[in-house]
Amino acid sequence: MASPRVPALSSEGNLSSYLQEIRKFPMLEQEQEYTLAKDWRESGDVESAHQLVTSHLRLVAKIAMGYRGYGLPVSELISEGNVGMMQAVKRFDPERGFRLATYAMWWIRAAIQEYILHSWSLVKMGTTAAQKKLFFNLRKLKGQMQAIEEGDLHPEQVTHIATQLNVPEADVVSMNRRLAAPDNSLNAPLRIDGDGEWQDWLVDDTMDQETSLAEDEELSKRRALLVAAMKSLNERERHILEERRLKDNPTTLEELSQEYGISRERVRQIEVRAFEKLQKAIRNAAIEQRLATA
Repeated sequence: MASPRVPALSSEGNLSSYLQEIRKFPMLEQEQEYTLAKDWRESGDVESAHQLVTSHLRLVAKIAMGYRGYGLPVSELISEGNVGMMQAVKRFDPERGFRLATYAMWWIRAAIQEYILHSWSLVKMGTTAAQKKLFFNLRKLKGQMQAIEEGDLHPEQVTHIATQLNVPEADVVSMNRRLAAPDNSLNAPLRIDGDGEWQDWLVDDTMDQETSLAEDEELSKRRALLVAAMKSLNERERHILEERRLKDNPTTLEELSQEYGISRERVRQIEVRAFEKLQKAIRNAAIEQRLATA
């Protein structure tokens, strides 16, 4: 008998019903999990893989809820986490002796974190004290540095502003781009004496099936690159990066400086270096991937 289908999660509107539906999938005992995982690994039994995924949908939702506050819909975070869960099942080896949940947590978090990083420029700014300080002081600091031209700031300008305001450099870049391209109303008239509005000239950007598939494949590649790139960081770098960049309520530099017994500036330097290493590792892996398929 086939297991129930995974409930659809298309918007925030049906999030409550989705969370209720996934409770209907039973949790697995260790022996059941081992048998299903072995069947999937040895014979490719899709039904076994389906049961492994659905039995952990509540785990995915719980982890995804921890990433609220980035301005991204929870439904999208859960969907990305579900993709990570599927990747975990695909690679899980039951013979190693640990439970699937322990192994899957890494894949779920990696999928969600990669999605957040990929969507960083879309995240609503101004939700924390540091971001509000950045919003209200960025223009003033740019004026003092005479960095009034349009476009991205120079790397040394970004570093200076980030140091002055004690915020991540990525936040400076993102906020600068937002301030340089303010939102405009779709109901704004095209001309003062005209009746037409901007929304009348919008092009239907709905993707065709081929484009959608190509983007899904590209996102999967990016996710794999991030997972591999995270391994380039040592334990302290990875921990600080996660605490500063990937938490709902980022840990302060002061708290991390006390935890590691180092100065706040040293913590900030490690954070910046870790992010740069992550970017470099992703970039190098992408190049190697392209060369391998050329």
